[in-house]
Amino acid sequence: MTETLLNISNLTVGFKSKEGTRTVTQDVSLAINKGETLALVGESGSGKSVTANSILKLLPRSTVEYQGGTITFDGIDMLSCSERQLRGIRGGRIGMIFQEPMVSLNPLHKVGKQLVETLEIHRGMRATKARALALEWLSKVGIRHPEQKIDAYPHELSGGERQRVMIAMALINEPELLIADEPTTALDVSVQAQILELLKSLQKELGMAMLFITHDLSIVRQIADRVAVMKSGDLVEVGACQQVFSAPNHAYTKMLINSDPRGEPVMMKDDAATLLSVDKLKVWFPIKSGIFKRTTDHVKAVTDMQFKLKSGQTIGVVGESGSGKSTTGLAILKLVDSEGTIEYGNSDIQPLDRKGMLPYRSRMQVVFQDPFSALNPRMSVAQVIGEGMRVHHDLEEAELDERIKGVMLEVGLDPETRHRYPNEFSGGQRQRIAIARALILKPEFILLDEPTSSLDRTVQAQVLDLLKSLQERYGLTYLFISHDLNVVKSLCHYTIVMKAGEIVEQGDTQTLFTDPKHDYTKTLVSLSAM
Repeated sequence: MTETLLNISNLTVGFKSKEGTRTVTQDVSLAINKGETLALVGESGSGKSVTANSILKLLPRSTVEYQGGTITFDGIDMLSCSERQLRGIRGGRIGMIFQEPMVSLNPLHKVGKQLVETLEIHRGMRATKARALALEWLSKVGIRHPEQKIDAYPHELSGGERQRVMIAMALINEPELLIADEPTTALDVSVQAQILELLKSLQKELGMAMLFITHDLSIVRQIADRVAVMKSGDLVEVGACQQVFSAPNHAYTKMLINSDPRGEPVMMKDDAATLLSVDKLKVWFPIKSGIFKRTTDHVKAVTDMQFKLKSGQTIGVVGESGSGKSTTGLAILKLVDSEGTIEYGNSDIQPLDRKGMLPYRSRMQVVFQDPFSALNPRMSVAQVIGEGMRVHHDLEEAELDERIKGVMLEVGLDPETRHRYPNEFSGGQRQRIAIARALILKPEFILLDEPTSSLDRTVQAQVLDLLKSLQERYGLTYLFISHDLNVVKSLCHYTIVMKAGEIVEQGDTQTLFTDPKHDYTKTLVSLSAM
């Protein structure tokens, strides 16, 4: 007989404001049995995270209003629990992995200290023993050189490494229930597969239950026993994983299942000229030690990178976290120091200083992974989009405003919303704002650094369609950094596979997917097909 560990019954949650209380989830009822994995899926704003955060009462007390329903964990009424009782459950009996590790990890404390602290609080473990266990867990979640990384600060780790630290922190106390809120969003497919395998093996070992929140349905297929689908605060479908995927009942579930990246890259001109040429690019960061801070070794972030990017072409750069993908992009934009040749057009831009690069800044633009971090929260959307124009062009305010409205229309945003702030927009809309900021300068080249990895599949498909249509219309040239090979296949003409700072394989995207040569590429391709 299966035993229910968590029961959510008719949960209705609202948020108070000056205008009144806005209900965001309505009559949500879910049950999770011991040892079971329930996947909670839906687009941004569907109420997934609100439901999950309600379990541990992590929503802001000043504005949240639990309008109805109950949440029971192992017989404990969570909504009427005292703060002291909740502290004993949080991180101990219920672990939680959040989507954005830079918000969750303390930037002032080393990784080791944060892991040791949770063991001291919940298990009363002494520091030496706790540190040994912390090292073991860093190794378990796939962090290379854990004996070095345990003494690193969060900002010294890659995005994927930070997410792995969060996973270690949530699992180190062996909880009965793990709430995983988009835990693999920032991870490449190979590490994602490792983490999913790790979660499944630990679940079996500990008899742990999981509430797994995600927008990636390929993950749901791999890990979930049952699936619950949310839309606009309502639970629209619940069922066994196999049944939901093979015979979905609700139209919204059908739409989610059919929203995987598809289509072919934009047609290129046969006689396209080379816009960007990179040869023997090298980025090594010195490791200094001792009293005199002498260089004792190097972090070899990128070694011997070379490729040619034609006008109107998209080259994809794929590989695991820490493989050197983003460092390559930053070196090309001259945002980190590097050695080797970087030719843009017919000019060698490698020797140029900050002043010398100014004429190229409007021609070479970038769209980052996390639009929330990349957009200044104190600036309105109009100020964000128009910032580059103010730096590079001397326009009247009325003309600038017309340009802003025009580019907002091009990326599918309502120009009437230009005086709002980034926090008033969804993730997909914020990414469109970031694309508009780059596009307004009419660049030839855009570096796209994981621009769709944090987006829902449906929104991701919209952003990919937008990037393709803009490329077709303006002949834009993209360098597209991603860990999602299905997205790369849909957008990129040519693909470079990186591992540990070096190219292991490169070639025509279609050929590389159908006939990969290197073992690492074969692994990536097989995992992307799951």
